[in-house]
Amino acid sequence: MKASRELTESDFQDAHDDLRSLKQALESAIVGQEGLIDRLLIAFISGGHVLLEGLPGLGKTHLAKALAGATGLKFSRVQCTPDLMPADITGSEILIRDPQGEQRLDFQRGPIFAPLVLVDEVNRATPKTQSALLEAMQEHQVTHAGITHPLPSPFWVMATQNPIEIEGTYPLPEAQLDRFLVKLNVEFPSEAALLSMLDISLDDEPSEHLQPVLDLERLVSIMATGREIVIADRIKQAAVTLLLATHPATSGGTSHFRYGASPRGLQALLKTARIHALLQGRLQVDFDDLARMALPVLRHRVLLTIESELDGINSDSILRQIIQEWRSRI
Repeated sequence: MKASRELTESDFQDAHDDLRSLKQALESAIVGQEGLIDRLLIAFISGGHVLLEGLPGLGKTHLAKALAGATGLKFSRVQCTPDLMPADITGSEILIRDPQGEQRLDFQRGPIFAPLVLVDEVNRATPKTQSALLEAMQEHQVTHAGITHPLPSPFWVMATQNPIEIEGTYPLPEAQLDRFLVKLNVEFPSEAALLSMLDISLDDEPSEHLQPVLDLERLVSIMATGREIVIADRIKQAAVTLLLATHPATSGGTSHFRYGASPRGLQALLKTARIHALLQGRLQVDFDDLARMALPVLRHRVLLTIESELDGINSDSILRQIIQEWRSRI
């Protein structure tokens, strides 16, 4: 298929090449996580927030630092603890003295006011603090004392969390999980990847030395190019069919979920499928793009029944089965 009038062949090729360069830069600092890097970049260029889940020490923070280094974006980090307050993230008013000697209250911006924000161990923060963070993510602004302070544009949040069975955590409510474009599981590296890590560096983190391969202007251009990737009507229909298969009340829907993915999940699936197609060098979305992005997009938007939980079934296994059956029918 030819490119649309809005998207020239040159625009497409430049965006594809730059995206591949960014991917290679991240892979030079993070070994053995190629699939994770692909999906992180797809979410990033789609303009969405990312939830990373994995045990401590698997490089979740390192991944965020590498992304900041390779893009040259200003980067801030919030370490969540049970005593973290909403104002510690969004900012607060402090009393200052102006040059004329008058005292006044001045709003001091918190770490949320950065283009790329890493929120470490988000499920260790209390629900009140989580709510303040996720509201800022959704609205792209912070309101304090009746005054609205816009956040940078574009604006990305990468939140990490430990598995919910780890002691001392506050699981994110389903409605707040839905605000993350994707949820990515960080797996333990293979033996070969562990050995490669030792070859790259033993004393410091390679992400600390990454030089930017793109700037903000180029990132915004790539994001605009991604929005012009063609989605045919048959692809949209296939995405709807896949989404409905997660709902127990629909014909052919699974009985393992109490409820299925939301309409926001459908939008997220198509948004990420476009960037997956761009990364693969295609001007239009195909069924494989949907299949590849379905699990990270849907896994945090479904809820198992009590019976399935007691049987030891996890949502990923059910989603994989749904995707496989859906793929065989299209």
